[in-house]
Amino acid sequence: MDVTARTRAGWDWLRGPERWTRRALAVDLALVGVLVVLGLGVEELDHGSLRRMLTSAAAVALLVLLRRRLPVATLVVAAAVSPFLPGTLLVTSLLGWSAGRRIVGVGRALGAFAVAFVAEVGLSVVQQSYMRPLLVIVFSALMFLATTVMPGLASRYWSQRRTLLRALQERNGQLLRERAMVAGQARLRERQRIAQDMHDSLGHQLALISVHTGALEVDPKLTDHQREAVGVLRQASVAAMHELREVVGILRDGVEAPAPVEEAAQPAARGVAGIAGIVEAARGAGTDVRLTTSGQPRPLAAACDHAAYRIVQEALTNAYKHAPGARITVELRYEDDSLVVEIANGPAAAPGDAEVVSGGQGLTGLRERARLVGGMVYAGAADGGGFRVAGVLPYGAEPAGAEEPADDFGQRARPAASKDAPPMDWAAVDRELEVRGRSRTGGVALGCGIAFAAVVLLVIAVGAGVALVVSSAMDAMISRADFDAVRVGEPERAVRDRLPDGENFMTSGMEGKGPARPEGSHCLVLLSEEDSQLTTDTAFRFCFKDGKLVDKQAYEVEQ
Repeated sequence: MDVTARTRAGWDWLRGPERWTRRALAVDLALVGVLVVLGLGVEELDHGSLRRMLTSAAAVALLVLLRRRLPVATLVVAAAVSPFLPGTLLVTSLLGWSAGRRIVGVGRALGAFAVAFVAEVGLSVVQQSYMRPLLVIVFSALMFLATTVMPGLASRYWSQRRTLLRALQERNGQLLRERAMVAGQARLRERQRIAQDMHDSLGHQLALISVHTGALEVDPKLTDHQREAVGVLRQASVAAMHELREVVGILRDGVEAPAPVEEAAQPAARGVAGIAGIVEAARGAGTDVRLTTSGQPRPLAAACDHAAYRIVQEALTNAYKHAPGARITVELRYEDDSLVVEIANGPAAAPGDAEVVSGGQGLTGLRERARLVGGMVYAGAADGGGFRVAGVLPYGAEPAGAEEPADDFGQRARPAASKDAPPMDWAAVDRELEVRGRSRTGGVALGCGIAFAAVVLLVIAVGAGVALVVSSAMDAMISRADFDAVRVGEPERAVRDRLPDGENFMTSGMEGKGPARPEGSHCLVLLSEEDSQLTTDTAFRFCFKDGKLVDKQAYEVEQ
């Protein structure tokens, strides 16, 4: 295996199951830089050596970069080394957050945090040997709760909430798609039923009309004018048969049925190009129809083109029925952003037929057809009598019903996940969220109870820590009067009985400061209750030798 392959394999292992994009790598490097600088500042405050600073910086960098691949190991290692490398203390919050959301399973997460807690507290007791073990345990526990446990709980809650939302969105999209499929199947069955009814009823009637008009056209008793009118009727019936065949094919299969080759008559175009044809057919039937076009013709979307044809067809049909003999004008105006189709007729030249069949759905259907393509239709009385129908249709509009289905709350289905996104493991989601066999109310109550218990425990621990700190501080301090009352030459036991034992972190490291102590003596260092300042403390030192107090000193010590 060459170097490139090994490097790639190592990078894949370091990246782990997550995608490590350039943005994620930049964020991690920025975190490394910030935490290293802050850690060096902590080491400087603790008077750390150069070697310890470099070790702390290297540990922070490794822990941050490995936290994605090894969340448990990095958490435990950081907790173990933090007592010895104070510069790694700040990284425990980041590792707690990372471990909280990346450790799978509640039991495994609890075990990891428990091991980290034991490691940090135990090693803190070993490292802080000059302090009382109980005080070290309390301080370490408080620090671990504040810097590691709290970020871990917050991260786990945020991760589970995000997983739950994603699962709900995925299932919502799946339900919407299934509902759309069921609705589509229902529509298809209904369309097939309507298509069958139309074919059985209208097809039979139109076939009879075509046969009878064909026979009547060759009747020698008809005049030329009558024969021409009958020919128009026969052509209209044949065209209606073609239209019916197309509609039935669309309703049944979603595609237009091909016209038979042997049919001599072909169906007219179903668009703006076919408007001239229906106008000519109206003129042939004896109706005074005039067609005008203005503007630069432009192509329309298929749905808009068909809608323009249907608007003219329906308006002419209404004029035939309700205003027979009236003059009709059809105008097509190509505007900048839309096509305007206007059909107007004058008052009826003769009384209309009282037996005209009208379902009252034609204009309603036109309005709905125009709305679906983003246009509109107006119908109403014209000046001077008559009627006017006008439609405004955009040139390039997608059908309004093409958008994704929405649920009952108006939410759209999420787009399908990309091929790079991992599939949703529903079993893992159920195990992680523990939703099987439990009520959601019980889960919320359990979470609230754990959070409340954690807060109560933290408050109790903080109170106990403060009390211990105050009590320990009092064991390391005396007043100036007590210092003056002690005389050189008094027995060591008598002096120690009158003074505190001085075992406190506040006095650690003070024996080596101040004036030189007598040769062969051992000393007790205490702090002054009155003379302490912000940057300096007054120390009282008592040195003993051969069972007696041989020296006492008062001196200033920098904090």
